[in-house]
Amino acid sequence: MADTMQFDLVSPERRLASLEATEVKVPGADGDMTVMPAHAPTITTLRPGVLRVVHSDGTDEYIVSGGFAEITAEGLSVLAEKSLHRGDVSQEDYDAMFDEMQESYEAAKKTAAQENLPGPVDEAAKLLSDMVAMGEEIGLSTRQPSL
Repeated sequence: MADTMQFDLVSPERRLASLEATEVKVPGADGDMTVMPAHAPTITTLRPGVLRVVHSDGTDEYIVSGGFAEITAEGLSVLAEKSLHRGDVSQEDYDAMFDEMQESYEAAKKTAAQENLPGPVDEAAKLLSDMVAMGEEIGLSTRQPSL
């Protein structure tokens, strides 16, 4: 059994990481999961949160706003909607991500009112709540969502 696995993190703008990792904590939509070498193949969606990568030089943390993670026999690939190294996240970056989630929530409410579909509103509210929790975790000022 291998002690490391290949980890790749990409967003639409760029590749943020490509390294050998011993474990990665992934903020999955259905709950956090820790991926280690020889993990069962899995595909999961991501929720807003902090992705932690443990490797030979220490631990790196990245914030993600959503996306997908694919675990294979070779390792873990994460396709993030938006992602930044935790040390690079400013209050302005966080506020922009929060505002985008708030707009998605408002759009879901309008659609639900027209089509009587409460599910998308609940999902958007959960994502907004996850965004607030992420801001608190990384120590940035969070606004309360307008639900």
